[in-house]
Amino acid sequence: MFVEILRLAIRALGRNALRSLLTVLGIVIGVGSVIAMVTIGNGATSKVTADLAKLGSNLLMVIPGQLGPGRASSEAKPFNSRDIDAMRAQLSEIKAVTPLAQKSATVIAGTENRIVPISGTDNNYFVTQDWALTAGRTFADGEMRGGRAVCIIGATVQAKLFNGADPVGGLIRVGKVSCEVIGLLEAKGQSSFGSDQDDTVLMPLRTFQRRISGNTDIARIMVSAQDNANMARLQASIEALFRERRNISADKNDDFSVADMKQIVQATTGTAAILTGLLGAVAAVSLVVGGIGIMNIMLVSVTERTREIGIRLAIGALERQVLAQFLAESVVLSLLGGLTGIVFGLSLAWLGTALLRVPFTVDPGIILLAFAFSALVGIVFGYFPARKAARLNPIEALRHES
Repeated sequence: MFVEILRLAIRALGRNALRSLLTVLGIVIGVGSVIAMVTIGNGATSKVTADLAKLGSNLLMVIPGQLGPGRASSEAKPFNSRDIDAMRAQLSEIKAVTPLAQKSATVIAGTENRIVPISGTDNNYFVTQDWALTAGRTFADGEMRGGRAVCIIGATVQAKLFNGADPVGGLIRVGKVSCEVIGLLEAKGQSSFGSDQDDTVLMPLRTFQRRISGNTDIARIMVSAQDNANMARLQASIEALFRERRNISADKNDDFSVADMKQIVQATTGTAAILTGLLGAVAAVSLVVGGIGIMNIMLVSVTERTREIGIRLAIGALERQVLAQFLAESVVLSLLGGLTGIVFGLSLAWLGTALLRVPFTVDPGIILLAFAFSALVGIVFGYFPARKAARLNPIEALRHES
């Protein structure tokens, strides 16, 4: 019985192949959009999580001002080198503390030039940022203390200013300062937030302060904890140290923030997951539109085949058999659209992740959900036309002019 109903449904749809194809297209777009949006969203979430995780789960970041909307750090007093010395002397659970001062400047090598973010820091930067060199060396102690004009460049700066040649030993001009290149950073590529991590120049902190920024300000402090450190206790110790150093009374709020990178990873991942869900929900609306298209076409089909339905009812067909036939037609349309939509959605997602350079992370659950929803759309939106066909009066149907 079921096979016969299915055969009749396919034959009926085949009579108007173009119309059936256009109807299926709505479901294809709906299912494909849901799968593509969720897959690309999951890939972006995975990349953000992986990039932040590379910094380590035992990393803390200290910045002036409070994190959050309307709490600009520019209003808070910046840090200085004495704060770094105090942290190294008083905090036993830290592995490395890195000062970071930044400013963009024009960098020139030969006839090539570009504006690059310049960072003043020390050798602990390579520990806290988990960043190795592919050529050259790190800063010597004398260079750090004496403020000699040496620098370490990123892969993008090498490609743009040295055309990919070995830059170690070469000279570049950073602003008005002639600087010897002593090292080349390992390529990291684009960050999750769209910035090129390799487009950077590192200089000794004292050199940067004296000759680039013109002040002793430190904009950020990165703290790498010991492997067995209690992160909550270390964070509380840092907060207590800076409240004391910045003379913050008990009734005043902190004018600095200590952020645990693990918490930032969780918050970022949660935000990305919410955005992915919203994208999937928006795309799911097109599935409903596709269902309305199925209902519209099935109603047209019932009108066109009124006389055929009347003949079937007159020679003994039961209402439930007519209902099942038209319901089968709408379900076949939706399932065909669902299967095609899965292929279309995965192809679109693969292309999107390749262009965005994020992982192609397929979620079998969302594929099954989209396919099941497409079947449900066929049943829900096909029921009313099928019910209308089953309840036609045979006498009136036979009088209908085709």
